[in-house]
Order: sequence, then structure tokens, then C-alpha cells
Amino acid sequence: MDQPKITQAMIKAYDDYTHLTLDRRDFMKKLQMLAGSAGAAAAIAPLLAASSARADIVPPDDNRLEAEDVTYAGAPGEIRAYMAAPKGVGKLPAVIVIHENRGLNNHIRDVTRRLALEGFLAMAPDLLSPAGGTPSDEDKAREMISALNADINRTNLMAAVEFLKTFPKSSGKVGAVGFCWGGGWVNQLAVAAPDLLAGVAYYGMQPPADDVPKIKASLMLHYAGLDDRINAGIDAYKKALEASSKDFQIFVYDKVNHAFNNDTSSARYNKQAADLAWGRTVGFLKEKLG
Repeated sequence: MDQPKITQAMIKAYDDYTHLTLDRRDFMKKLQMLAGSAGAAAAIAPLLAASSARADIVPPDDNRLEAEDVTYAGAPGEIRAYMAAPKGVGKLPAVIVIHENRGLNNHIRDVTRRLALEGFLAMAPDLLSPAGGTPSDEDKAREMISALNADINRTNLMAAVEFLKTFPKSSGKVGAVGFCWGGGWVNQLAVAAPDLLAGVAYYGMQPPADDVPKIKASLMLHYAGLDDRINAGIDAYKKALEASSKDFQIFVYDKVNHAFNNDTSSARYNKQAADLAWGRTVGFLKEKLG
């Protein structure tokens, strides 16, 4: 059976559903209208969403890695996190992996393992820990993310920097990479944490221009060419970074969608852009963290 045709309008509807105000019922109504029938909409919806079945590019039991669940002190209590590092290696530069608005799911655990294979001590905090942790239901996870207190979230990310600075396997040099919601929080963490040395934000919301002078970290910013919602803030952010003489790089990948790096979402994933951005990301983190 041929795969249903997915249009840009369908992808935009899904983006509105997962990031703005469109609820599940209205999303399916709009998708049915765009697809032409309820059956076609039902077939297309899973292709727009992420598939946990495709999450493990690096197996959880990969014998090249040491991976474990850890906790660190946060607000209002302990923050659970997933950590991975190459086996038998000494102190390594550390990278915080900040999840999308789906929470700490299997895809983000997999990205954490991918970074570990590149020679980093990688740790992905579950920023939904204050609410009980990431649920398996992605719709529920998005609801919980939207209810998070921004000040508590900022505190828990800054605590992750402090935790990794002194962690026994860490060299003391800390960077961060984040995707979508997490990309926005890389930008916010760069504003808030003077000890963050490097930040990579994938299609992340920009911070207010007035906060940019506080940034100490070097930044690499990846954007999707078709992502009008996030891209609306690029120019102001770039001008503020330039005005404050910050160390930054911006890459816009033409004709790809928001979440182009997420290989569990077949409709939006773009391998060429994802591979190029990942290679740039790894090289940048190695350069800035040593």
C-alpha cells in the first residue's frame, strides 16, 4: 500500500496542535478536511507523530557505553536524569541534552547515547520530575510541559550545570544541546548560567533581546527553513548577539520542517539536514569543550 501524501498544510496543522492552541479533536477535524476522508486522516496522523518503535538508533545495551539513570538535587526535589558515557574513558566534557515538549522519552535517551559515542559525558534531565516524571502518553506530557513553572525549570537546568561541573567523570566543562522546547531552553540557560561554555539550539525559541548581553556561552543555532513560527525571532536574536559581540553561528536549512532532526517522525525528519546539523553540532561541542 502506498504511503499517504503528506502536505505542508498537514505538517503545519500538526505543529499548531503540538505547540500552540489546536487540541486533538480540532487537529483531527482539520487533518480530515486536508486529507479528504477520516480514513486518510487516521493513516496520516501516525506519520506526523513520533514513533517510539524507531527510537533506538544506538541500542540501550550497546556494549561501548555505560548508561544509567541518575538523580541530582533540584527544585523542589530530586531531578531524575539519564546519563551515558563511553566505557573505559577518563574525564570527559559534559553535555546536557534538553528534551522536546514530549519529555524524557526513548528518542532523547537515544540522542544522549549518540552524544556519548562521540566522546562526551551526556546527561538528559527529566524536567517533568517535579510533576512526577515523563508519562508514556505524549499528549499528557505536552500538557504537563505547558504547566511547568519557568523559574523552577531554569533552576533545575542551572543545577544540572553545577552537577556536571563536579561529577567524577566530568572534565568540568559543560555544554548543552536542546531540541524544539529544549532548544528554547538552551537559549534561556545560556542567559542564566555563566558557566555554560557552549549551547546548541535546534529550532528553539529565542530569548528576549534585552537578556542577550548576559550570555557567556558560544552558541550554534539550527533552524528549519519552513518553520515560520520559530524563524520569526531569528533576526532580532541575531542583531542582539552581534550588538553584544557574542560568539555564535546560525544555520538555516532550506525546505525542511521544524523537528527535522527527529528521526522518529517520518513526515518531518530530513536525513540530509539532520546529518549536516549533527556533524556541525559534534564538531562545535568538541571545539568549545575540549
